[in-house]
Parts: sequence; C-alpha cells; structure tokens
Amino acid sequence: MENKGWKTIQAKACGKQRMENKMEKKSQYLFTSEVVSPGHPDKCADIIADSIVDRLIIEDSNSRVASEVFVAGKHVVIGGEVKSKANLSQNDYEKIVKDALAKIGYDGKGAFSKEQALHPDDVKVQVLLNQQSPDISQGVDQTTGEIGAGDQGIMFGFASNEADEYMPAAIVYARKLSDTVYNYALKNKDKFGVDIKTQVTIDYGTKENFENGIPKRIHTIVVSAPSVETMKIEEVRAIIQDLIDNSGLPENLYDKKNTIIHINPTGRYVNHSSLHDSGLTGRKLIVDSFGGYAPIGGGAQSSKDYTKVDRSGLYAARWIAKHIVASGLAKKAIVQISYAIGVAKPTSVAVDTMGTFTKHNDDVLSEFVMNNFSLTPKWITDKFKLDKPSLNTFLYADVAARGQVGQSDYPWEKLDELDKFKNI
Repeated sequence: MENKGWKTIQAKACGKQRMENKMEKKSQYLFTSEVVSPGHPDKCADIIADSIVDRLIIEDSNSRVASEVFVAGKHVVIGGEVKSKANLSQNDYEKIVKDALAKIGYDGKGAFSKEQALHPDDVKVQVLLNQQSPDISQGVDQTTGEIGAGDQGIMFGFASNEADEYMPAAIVYARKLSDTVYNYALKNKDKFGVDIKTQVTIDYGTKENFENGIPKRIHTIVVSAPSVETMKIEEVRAIIQDLIDNSGLPENLYDKKNTIIHINPTGRYVNHSSLHDSGLTGRKLIVDSFGGYAPIGGGAQSSKDYTKVDRSGLYAARWIAKHIVASGLAKKAIVQISYAIGVAKPTSVAVDTMGTFTKHNDDVLSEFVMNNFSLTPKWITDKFKLDKPSLNTFLYADVAARGQVGQSDYPWEKLDELDKFKNI
C-alpha cells in the first residue's frame, strides 16, 4: 500500500530544501579576512624582531637593521644584519626577548603547564647577527643628506570607505574581535591563553556592492582561543560568545541570530604557543595589511629599520591612499610605489581607484602625488618621525602587535593634508 503521508513529507522537505538553497544563492557575495593575536607564534617573532629594532634605534637613530626571528619550541633564534653604535650583549638580547614575551602574555603566570604553553624560564636565545654589508650602506647613507632606498621593491597602500578606519570591513571586524578576546585572555590567565585567531566573512550581497564598498552583513565569525583543561567547551563558547556580542561590531551588520558563528570548532584547544606551532617573522603580511582585499608588495615590515622601503614605503602608500578616499576623491584607492636600491626617489608611483574616482581620474591623481610628495625614504622618515620611536609616539613592537596599518594613532594614519587633496 502506497504511503501518501510519507510522500507528502518528502515533498515538503524537498521543497523546503529548494527554498533554502534558493535563499543561499540569492544575493550573496562573500569576502573573508583573518587576524591573529600577539600571542600567535608568527606574531611573537614579529614583536621580538621589532623590540630589537626599537632598542637599537632608540639608542642610535641611525641604526640599520634587517633581522629575522625564528621561534620554535623553547628556542628563539635571531639572525640577520645590523649596523649600529648600540652595542648589545647576549644578555641584552635575552632580556629583550623575555620582556617581549612577557608583555605578549607568556609570563609564566597563567594556569597552563610548561608542556601546554611557553614559559619564560625555559626560553633559550641564540643570536646570529652580522654587520650590514658596506655595499648596501654606501648606497643608503648618502653624503647629500638623502637616504637611499635600502633595497629595490614594490609597495602597495590601500584605503576604502567601508569603515571609519578607511579599511576593508572584514579585517577591521576580525581585528576588533581578536583585540577583544586577547584583552580578556590577558586579564583572565586562569581561563584563557593568548594564542588566538579570528576570522570574519562579510556578505556584500552583490559584486557591485563589493566593488563600491557597501557591506550588507557579517555572514560568518570564527574564533579560536586556547582554554585551560578544566573548562568545559560549553563554558568556553558561552564566554567567547558574550565577548563577540559586546565587542562593538556594528549593529546594522551583526545579527547574532543570522550570523554563522564557530567558536573553537575543533572542541579542545589547550596546547598552544611556539611549543606546538613554530613562528617566523614576515609570515602574517595579509593580517598586517589589508586582509587580502588589496595587493601587497611581498616584503615584510617587521624586523627592518625605516630605510627599508618595505616598511617606510608601505606607510607612505597607505597615507596617500587614505587621503584620497577621506578627501572624497574616490571610494577606494590602491597606491603603488617602487624603488631601486641606493636611489632616493621612487622609480614609479601609480594610483588606481578601481573605477571609483569622483572628480579626477587615476592619471591626474598619480601625477598629483608624484609632483607634490617626494616620497624619498628621508621624506617619509621625517614626516612620520620613523627614526624616533618612543612611548609617547609609537613603538615598532606595538605596531607589529596591532597591525601595520589601520590604527588611527599611527603617524602614517593621520589625515593632516586633506585640504591639499581636496583642492586638486
């Protein structure tokens, strides 16, 4: 005998599935960015490297640094080239490393065992630094008073009108979540560790909205944070959910009921830090910049002094792009700058507003930038005081921890020449 009731149920179920599939396909255009906290091993390496840069430049503003830091297990290896009047000993480097790790949160005061997370007493530091090649320094330290570029390369700056920070929405909100959970972990070391990752997916609705910088909603959130073994996953997820809800995500974009949220999706996350995942400088360039939304030059900023245009060139390009968008000349802007080693002036400057310019096209904007800002390493250094890191201005180690761009208190984020751009 035919079971009509079962067929009816099947038909309804299939219809519901088709409806859900249709809704899934309707007006979705998704873009995702991730952020890692200062406690992530790659970020630990960046922060240690830039703590060294800070120390050397504070003691000798003409210091030249290009180092790498490798963090694996209980070992921290520092290698590269240095030219400085600051004479740091093995003990000095060990103190810099341990102070940096303690500030990050690896201070031995948490509830994690020495097998679960890095402990400062166990850290072993190896220093393999050499003198900078005279072939490089003769091109960088010019007798004219200019500073030659420390290397060839291309740098990209970007800005968008999607958020108050003139940054893409996904990276802004992923960073906001990371900061919220990380700061909670610092204050609650009996519960959480500091090796945290976040990820945010933005739904723009359509490709056109994406191109015009109009986010519609936060589609998916992922948060992974280590917790002590005694905490149940339900408690972990409840605490982090509350942190998400109170992190300051825009109410018009974040709706808890309609957002997919993954909190510690593997379930157990106890073991963390370099004991369980090695770290290296320069491996979080997308996190440090624009979240994959815009091109990057490929060279890291951390571990390098201000004559290295991988660092200073990015800051200048970001400053220009932000001014173009903030002055209303475009909704988005990519700025590319290129340099030749030992040559002060850029070899090229290009502005690409991705078709969003409002008044002047990209040719006019590119010419304006080239004619009004010298963009030499010395000009960039003087404008942003890159040779004067301090507690009162900025420290390179803090920049490494917070991201190279998008923080309003950085000198290269100041909108100090808007009138010049508005009056083109």
